[in-house]
Amino acid sequence: MARIGKRVGRNFGFGRQLSYAGPQALKDLFGAGHFATVKAHSDRWQAFVNWCRSDEGPRLNDARQIDRDILMRYATYVREQVDQGNVSIATAQNRLSSVNRTLAALRGDQYVKIPSPSKALGLQRSSVRSEAPQGQDRVQVRLIAQALSEREQSRVSAIVVLSRETGMRLREAILADLPRLQREAHRLGKINIQDGTKGGRSGASAPRWIMVTDQVREALDRVSEVSPSGSRNLLAPDESYKDFIQKVVRPARDLLHECGLKGFHELRAAYACERYAQLTGFPATVNGGRGHREDRELDQHARQQISHELGHNRIDVVSAYIGGRR
Repeated sequence: MARIGKRVGRNFGFGRQLSYAGPQALKDLFGAGHFATVKAHSDRWQAFVNWCRSDEGPRLNDARQIDRDILMRYATYVREQVDQGNVSIATAQNRLSSVNRTLAALRGDQYVKIPSPSKALGLQRSSVRSEAPQGQDRVQVRLIAQALSEREQSRVSAIVVLSRETGMRLREAILADLPRLQREAHRLGKINIQDGTKGGRSGASAPRWIMVTDQVREALDRVSEVSPSGSRNLLAPDESYKDFIQKVVRPARDLLHECGLKGFHELRAAYACERYAQLTGFPATVNGGRGHREDRELDQHARQQISHELGHNRIDVVSAYIGGRR
């Protein structure tokens, strides 16, 4: 369907639904070619549309209502997704760039856009970590957890400890089946991270075992203690994940920053660095280690193991946690 009229009417004449209008505007812009480009932008535009229609978004369905404030709200939301480990920095920047491109195709101008996706996110796009992660020092983590508990944020306090000791993402720590993990820790000496994982990597088809240490046992005990009555995880029976993020986790982020922790994802990186040292006997590259040069085969094996424990399918992703191999 081509544009109706000269960019007049709902969604600038490209249709009544925001989800439909975006891809139509892209097809109109690119003509008969660039199918893969149109598909990629359309998929990312759909993520924006889903947010627009959600309770967190502006609840709109007309591109004419989209202004810069709305775009910056979306940028903040995407940044939170990165902090929670749900999307990578590259994915986040691509999503914002595609929103810019699609909105320009709809409007026929670039007056309303996110000026700089990278600056809006406040993140450096790189797949290789160059700075040592925060949270490697357990004394620091314990102080952060204590500060959270003192502010009546016991559940977030428990998440901090569990993420540091197991490498769980924020969502995984919140939705972890605590009775099952406790049973596995007691009977098997290892736990299988399955709840809240990304990309459908759950169930027997994608086991993700973590060896249980004293610290892991203590973390599990701590989380179990603050789990609401009648719940198997950190959510109360009448509480949604979204509500927990908005009403509990978000208010705690400022305190995390005050305590010197940029976000929960830093704790995954701290876990990865510690595991690398345990598996190789060398500090992680980002901590000044030279294991990648001293023993390439051992380094490769460690990265594969860490990739598995963090729930990734690609070994190259590990460089974002422990540093590169050059």
